[in-house]
This record gives sequence, C-alpha cells and structure tokens, in this order.
Amino acid sequence: MQDTSESSRQNHWRTLQTMGKHLWPDGRGDLKTRVIGALFFLGLAKILNVYVPYLLKLATDRLSTTEQALVLPLGLIVAYGGARVLVAFFGEVRDLIFVKVAQHAQRTIALNTFKHLHNLSLDFHLSRQTGGLSRVIERGTRGIQFVLNFMTFNIVPTLFEIALVTGVLIYHFNILYAGIIFFTIVLYIFLTLVVTEWRLKYRRSMNQSESKANTKAIDSLINYETVKYFGNEDHEYQRFDSSLAKYEAAAIKSQKSLSILNVLQAAVIGVGLISIMLMAGGGVVDGELTIGDFVLVNMYLIQLYMPLNFLGFVYREIKNSLVDMDKMFELIYVNASVADSPDAVEFKAKHGVVEFKNVSFFYNPDRGILKNVSFKIGEGKTLAVVGPSGSGKSTLARLLFRFYDAQEGQILIDGVDIKEMKQQSLRKCIGVVPQDTVLFNDTVGYNIGYGRPGADVADIERAANLAKIHDFIKELPQGYDTPVGERGLKLSGGEKQRVAIARTILKNPHILVFDEATSALDSHKEKEIQASLQEISENRSTLVIAHRLSTVIDADEIIVLKEGQVVERGVHSDLLALDGEYASLWKKQQEAQEYKRKLEEIQD
Repeated sequence: MQDTSESSRQNHWRTLQTMGKHLWPDGRGDLKTRVIGALFFLGLAKILNVYVPYLLKLATDRLSTTEQALVLPLGLIVAYGGARVLVAFFGEVRDLIFVKVAQHAQRTIALNTFKHLHNLSLDFHLSRQTGGLSRVIERGTRGIQFVLNFMTFNIVPTLFEIALVTGVLIYHFNILYAGIIFFTIVLYIFLTLVVTEWRLKYRRSMNQSESKANTKAIDSLINYETVKYFGNEDHEYQRFDSSLAKYEAAAIKSQKSLSILNVLQAAVIGVGLISIMLMAGGGVVDGELTIGDFVLVNMYLIQLYMPLNFLGFVYREIKNSLVDMDKMFELIYVNASVADSPDAVEFKAKHGVVEFKNVSFFYNPDRGILKNVSFKIGEGKTLAVVGPSGSGKSTLARLLFRFYDAQEGQILIDGVDIKEMKQQSLRKCIGVVPQDTVLFNDTVGYNIGYGRPGADVADIERAANLAKIHDFIKELPQGYDTPVGERGLKLSGGEKQRVAIARTILKNPHILVFDEATSALDSHKEKEIQASLQEISENRSTLVIAHRLSTVIDADEIIVLKEGQVVERGVHSDLLALDGEYASLWKKQQEAQEYKRKLEEIQD
C-alpha cells in the first residue's frame, strides 16, 4: 500500500512537472510575460484583500468614538468600498492575462496526447476500448483546467493570505490572537484533508462505475445492429443498469461522508470564532482594544474561512484531476512497439517493387502465423495471395504497412528495408482497401476525399466514377454531402467498400493492397469493380488478398498460403494443372457457386 502511495505521489509530481513545462514553454516569451503579469496582479489582490478589513476597523473606530460619531468617515468608507472593487478588478485582470496561458497548455497537452495515440502501434489500440480511451483523454483535459484554476488561484494564494494575516495579527495585536486564527485554520485544513482522503474511495468507485457504464453504452450503441440481430436489448439494459446501480450506491455513501465533513468544518470555525471574539470582546471591555479591533479579528477569520469553505471539494477534485491527468500522461509515456529508427529516411517509391524475404511472424510465440514466406511483386505486376481462413493472408498486408514488425526476414520496397524508412513516408506510397471498411461519421464526399485531403471536387468525382459509385451518390438527396452515419452504417457493405476503393484511388499510391476488396459485393458489381481495379492497377505493384479465386485468375502470380507457409505458386492455369491445394479450393468454390445458381433458379 505504501509503495502504491509512493508511486502515486511520484506520478503526481511527474504530471505537475510536465504541466509546468507547458505553463512556462520554451520559446514563448509572450506566455512567460503573461505568467509574470498574472502573478503580479494575484499578489496585489491578496495584499489589498488583507488591508480591506483594516479599513473597516478604522471606519468603525471613527464612528464609535464619541467626539467624532457625528462626522461620517466618508473617505474611509469610500476607500473600503473602492478596495473591495479593486480586489475583484485585479482578480479579473489576473484571469484575463492568464487565460491564454492556461488554454494554450490545455490545448498543447491534449494535442500532443492525440498525436501520440496516433503514433502508437496497432497492438496498443486493439487492446484498448475506444470509449474508455476517449474518456481518459476527456477527463485528463478537464483535469488540467481544474488544477490550473484552483491550485494556481485558490490554494496557493490562500496559503499566502494566511501568512499575511498571521503577520498582521502578530504586529497589531499579539501572538495569541495570531495563534488562535492560525490554529483554527490549520485544524480546519487538517480535518478537511483527512476526511476528504477517506471520502476519495467512494469518489473513485463512482468514477469507475461511470467509466464502465459509459464504455458499455458506447460499445452497445456502436454495435447497434448486432444487438438487434440477437434481440439482446434487455441484456444490454441490464449491463448498463448494473454499472449505474454501483454508481448510485457509491454516490449515496459519498454524500453521507460529505455531510460529516461539513458538520466538522462548521464546528471548527464556530469554536475559532467564539474563542477569538471572547478574547477581543474582553479586550474591548478592559479598554485595551477598540470596537474596530473586535470587528477586525472577526473579519480576518471569516475572510480566511470563505475560500477554505470549498477546500474539501477543491482538494478532492485536484487529487482526482491529478489521477485523471496521470492516466492521460501515462498514454504519452507508452512507447510504440513499432517505431522509426533514429536514422530512418524519407522514402519515395520509384518502381514499387515489393519483396518478402524469408518472413516469419507471430502474434503469440506459441502460435506462428507466417513461416519463412518469400515472394516478389515486380513493377506494375499483380500478385494474389489465396488460402483458407487463418492462413495468414491479411497479416501480409499488416506487415507491409508496418503495423507490426516481422520477427524474422525482411520486407523490401525497391530494395530498401521498410524498417529503414519513416513510417509516414512508407504509408504514403501504399494504398489499402481493407476487408472491413469503416467510414468516418461525415459525408460521402469527405470519406472519399480523405484519400487526399484538399483534393478538388473533380478529382473526388473521378475516383468515385472509377469505383463505380458516382451514379449512386448523385441519386442521393444530398449527393456528395450525404452523411454516412456512425462507422458508415447508413451505407450497405458494398457501398462502403466502393467508397473505400474510391478513397484509395484518390490517394494515387505506387503500391496497391486489396484485402478481400470485393468480398461485400454481389457478382454483378464484383465484375464491374474488378474491371476498375484492373484499370487502376496498371503500372502499379498490386497485392491482392482474396477469398474468391475468380477475382485473381488474371494475376501475374498466385501464391497459396496454408498454415502460414507458401505451399504452391504460379499462374491460374498452372495451379489448376497441379491439382493440389489451389485446385481443391477452386473446385469447392465452383461447386458452391453452381449450387447457389441452381437454388436461385428454383426460387425464380
């Protein structure tokens, strides 16, 4: 437990250091000037705030003196009111100066986290739930704003004000008055922190339950169709309600503990007020103090109590914010499993020749996926990879795109190992049409244009024409401005895949990878798009990963994978003549197509 607490403190300190660098950024003299200006007005406001009760004391003394009671101390009253206005004014000036610094820090940290997440490898994202991840970023960003506002302009300034008040009381009265107020405030802070620390377990339970409920809700809504397929709405309601019930129970306990804290705080302040007023009242009776002094000590205690009234809330929220920020910064400290080497070069394909040399790969050491795979795709040539499910076909595309690094062997483009290239430049020269097409929740035009941001309308429409989807889009009520919905759910599987093909056409890469690119299409549309794919594949090196063998009969070379190994290679006719694995797959598919054709005839 101690180790965990120590580790937590270290994480908090690291988080504050990281945030501090963004509050005092290198090369941003304008922001540093703003920080200094904000601190100046902060100090000015606090000094003036400590002087305000003294002005009220002087005015009270003036009014309570018999000789001067009939004369209104106009100057003191105006000064008192003016000082209060200036305290508020300096506070607003401070906020106005500092807001650009705070927002810049918040924006920069959030952007850096977002960039880093995109730079992390695929294995990281496959192991994390998107809903939970977005929640971490959202809470972390919100935590930055809270810590900046309350720690910078609430906690630290209040401690500074306590020190000032203590000094004034020692100077103007005696150490006993200062001691009572100081002890009261310290006891108040101590009890608040102790009880709040005890309450944190309920708050953590609330946060965990809220996160689980949020993640389950997002996951359920993303998989809306699957929920409907199985009629599992009630099951989803129960899962969601289970998390909400845990949140409810923790929230009730949290409120009970808050009530205990509020009673303790009120008791401490009440005892402090009684003690200080009895002393000051006795001093007035004895003629040692004035009525103004009686008012002054009372004002100081109340004035210090007011900002501390929210200390429990502020402490809890700062601690929670630090935890949330820790989690967000932990993402920044995660290293990508696939990273550019220090001497990685900007690569630009010239011929697009792709070569796999003795490549072996596994996700888990106990189960190999690819074993000593070798092949070469010549300039402008098409190589097709076929084989049963689980043979490692799609893994080839992931390795070529460098989502993962092979444990053995090399992958070369134009004779250069892809590990020697910067990943960004590698991926610029490869266009992929994946089997599972996911679209952004935006318009059709945006999703096609994503292949080359900034492309003009004519280029987008040309790509759509080549993908045989332009006519369909023009028939939509909003044309290219038609929203596709979450993950493209408003489009059919075939329509989504044609959008993906158009997007890749627009990218205009040297190397093309079609990973089951026509798997969601009917036979008629498949033939149309096959013609388009052949057209855009001309003069480009193309890797076709296919399940339907009919789509690859014109490939320059076909390799057959089975259990991660190349068991056959050649052109379509030669592979049929071998009467081996490929011929067996071909025969099964032909029989399945013939059966489907006869079934359709019977139904007609």
